[in-house]
Amino acid sequence: MARHTVTLIPGDGIGPEITTAMRRVVGATGVDIEWEVVEAGADVMEKYGTPLPEHVIESVRQNKVAIKGPVTTPVGTGFRSVNVALRKALDLYTNLRPAFSIPGTGARYEGVDLVIVRENTEDLYAGVEFEEGRPETLELIDFVEAHGAGTIRRDSGISLKPISITGSERIVRYAFEYALANDRKKVTAVHKANILKYSDGLYLDVARRVAAEYEGRVEFEDRIVDMTCMGLVLYPEQFDVLALPNLYGDIISDLAAGLVGGLGIAPGANIGTDCAVFEPVHGSAPKYAGKDMANPTAEILTAVLMLKHLDEHGAADKVLAGVRRVLAEGMDVTYDIKRTNTGSTVGAVGTQAYADAIIATF
Repeated sequence: MARHTVTLIPGDGIGPEITTAMRRVVGATGVDIEWEVVEAGADVMEKYGTPLPEHVIESVRQNKVAIKGPVTTPVGTGFRSVNVALRKALDLYTNLRPAFSIPGTGARYEGVDLVIVRENTEDLYAGVEFEEGRPETLELIDFVEAHGAGTIRRDSGISLKPISITGSERIVRYAFEYALANDRKKVTAVHKANILKYSDGLYLDVARRVAAEYEGRVEFEDRIVDMTCMGLVLYPEQFDVLALPNLYGDIISDLAAGLVGGLGIAPGANIGTDCAVFEPVHGSAPKYAGKDMANPTAEILTAVLMLKHLDEHGAADKVLAGVRRVLAEGMDVTYDIKRTNTGSTVGAVGTQAYADAIIATF
């Protein structure tokens, strides 16, 4: 049996509890993992002077694979997202977000099975911003007007939306290769090229060119983002793999999570050429920290993605089957699942007892 060294970033808030549950479940499968635990997030600011110490990045670079818990990011003030910083530092250009129905979650839909492939490094989330009132912002406003590109109010803050051929090609190609490797039938490229002709228009042109290389093997279509949102709500079964620029991918991946029960059920991965960082996408829920209440399903399903990445498919299948069984039975589930299904939290179990129930299925 191969031994794997994996960087573990517990995070803050409920992160340490749900990653403990995940480790216990993964360990019970018999897969051989050495966990290299490193700290990141709001709780380490005082210790290191940064929420993302350099040794954390180096650990991931060395081990090639990491899994993390949620990390708190202040809204509007303070440091930028640790998650975004990791993606940039390691060029984790693909955000992979499967959304699939599991009986017992209380989701409004059944039979959903789709995958969001989101570009992770450019678009509005590249962070190329100009603060309102600064000289360079006013200079940019003057430049735009002088070149006939439009008029911007002088009291504006500005964020640029870079979309490149390189970024577009590699994310669309990833979507097609994922479809082939996982017996998926169709890739949908999502855009707003009817309005944003030089950014989304470029993305769409590249997507169509890449799609031509897979003609006859994987079906292709493109859809405008707003129509995609409506289509997902009305008929989610019409979608398979969706390839999206960064902003649309962020929004639609959460929409897709809502179809299957919410962010507490949604696994995620950030994948680059050399490294992969696996993470659930829900928040750190600090008010529940230390209470043994948090639902670790998303973290555990994220570990399923990680195990597949490590070519430990037997262990991945075992964990997924265990989660499905425990949720379907509805007995040993956390308060949020119990309340959704029964209207009451009576009989709910804690984070670690939920993990125990999954382990007992092995």
